[in-house]
Amino acid sequence: MGTDRLLNTVASLTRLMEGRAPGDEAVLDQARDLMSSLVEQDDWLPDAFAQPHPEFYRQYLLYGDPLDRFSLVSFVWGPGQKTPIHDHTVWGVIAMLRGAELEQHYRRTNEGMVAVGPESRLEPGEVACVSPTIGDVHQVSNAYADRVSISIHLYGGNIGRIRRAVYDRQSGEPKAFVSGYSNAVAANLWAVE
Repeated sequence: MGTDRLLNTVASLTRLMEGRAPGDEAVLDQARDLMSSLVEQDDWLPDAFAQPHPEFYRQYLLYGDPLDRFSLVSFVWGPGQKTPIHDHTVWGVIAMLRGAELEQHYRRTNEGMVAVGPESRLEPGEVACVSPTIGDVHQVSNAYADRVSISIHLYGGNIGRIRRAVYDRQSGEPKAFVSGYSNAVAANLWAVE
């Protein structure tokens, strides 16, 4: 396993965030490059953080910065699974590791949630970004109805603790939520291989 790849990414992200507040979007381009490098190879994600659930997607915390400046998460999508329309309130970088996912951006109107632009597809090794300034309201789904997909997400805060919203498609009404995480323990980045 290439767990050094994960440890090196976390170390680089920590250096990148030095002296910055949670949510500082000035780091987005550099964070995108680090995430792109992380998913260049698929030899580092521990199996414990790649397990699907038969009914809903899972969000595993890989690393949470102790100052809540960033969190690194593996999203494991079972066949055909998808999120509701939701926001993040902080910047994020989504990097595809296995399979593929579909993303549709939305905006809230008086007539409900309206799709913005075409649906996009993220393939292994590809990276996409969200933020309150470039758009962070979207719906994401596994592109496959017959297999698992895994994406690695980096957020400009501890996404499992941030109060966010899901949106009713018809009315556009928000409903507050805090996502939490699927795992009770984080990855051991310092394990000897």
